Amino acid sequence: SIFFPHDCPGTLSEQAGKTSACQGCPNQKLCSSGATKAPDPAIAEIGAKLSTVKHKILVLSGKGGVGKSTFSAHLAHALASDSTKEVALLDVDICGPSIPRIMGLEGEQVHQSGSGWSPVYVDDNLAVMSIGFLLSSPDDAVIWRGPKKNGMIKQFLRDVDWGDLDYLIVDTPPGTSDEHLSIVQYLSSTRVDGAVIITTPQEVSLQDVRKEIRFCQKVKLPIIGVVENMSGFVCPSCKNTSQIFPPTSGGAERMCADLNLQLLGKVPLDPRIARSCDEGKSFLNEVPDSPAAKVYMSIVQSECRCNYFLEIIYP
Repeated sequence: SIFFPHDCPGTLSEQAGKTSACQGCPNQKLCSSGATKAPDPAIAEIGAKLSTVKHKILVLSGKGGVGKSTFSAHLAHALASDSTKEVALLDVDICGPSIPRIMGLEGEQVHQSGSGWSPVYVDDNLAVMSIGFLLSSPDDAVIWRGPKKNGMIKQFLRDVDWGDLDYLIVDTPPGTSDEHLSIVQYLSSTRVDGAVIITTPQEVSLQDVRKEIRFCQKVKLPIIGVVENMSGFVCPSCKNTSQIFPPTSGGAERMCADLNLQLLGKVPLDPRIARSCDEGKSFLNEVPDSPAAKVYMSIVQSECRCNYFLEIIYP
């Protein structure tokens, strides 16, 4: 187990291993030697491993339950709809891995090869990796502190045999904590295209999304744009739109205007999205003509909505 003194100055501090709080800590000698402040050698190893990945996109949200994993999965499906492109989806939500269920891969297992872990494939050109594949049951709880979660993320990036990829989509947990710092640090030797931030229209979600935006700015992670999920409900019968989550403060559109960010699209509520995710099917394939599917595809393809994505998809 890992022991941290109550007043630990931190392994990167100039006082690491030198204060009275460090007395009796089994890591005192290591910290005082300065070795803990040296760059993690895994950063360079990950840079070399991912040198064959052309584009890396992080999907972030400030709050849970806003449809981030759903968007990540459908972004991967949309990109992989071009059979000439190689796409991978990495789930770094260590404590709440929902990607295996959404992608229809629950019960699949990861296999070891001479070149590392082999990801699980949805299609010939769409690979997935998640801690969910390492659990004996989808109901198993992952009860880990930060260092162990960080180690798992490091393994996913360094030890998975990703091969040559056009896109690596990284689905992150909500918030701005260990997993986010780790993924940014470990990818620091590679070129990350940026982050897509997911929100819902109401202020209680936007408040946390603003924190996520500040996080991106502080760690110098480019923001590709914002997607507003659950943006009204389009009745499948009468086609009228109802605001289930009213944008009381102007929604993502107002926030993006205030912060000079790109609003990539507004995805309406559709119960068929949830059903497709529960059944492990692509909503884009199941109901391609629905308003929500059209918005998903327009986020990826439409020049008027996001020139940045066009530059990524059609280099």
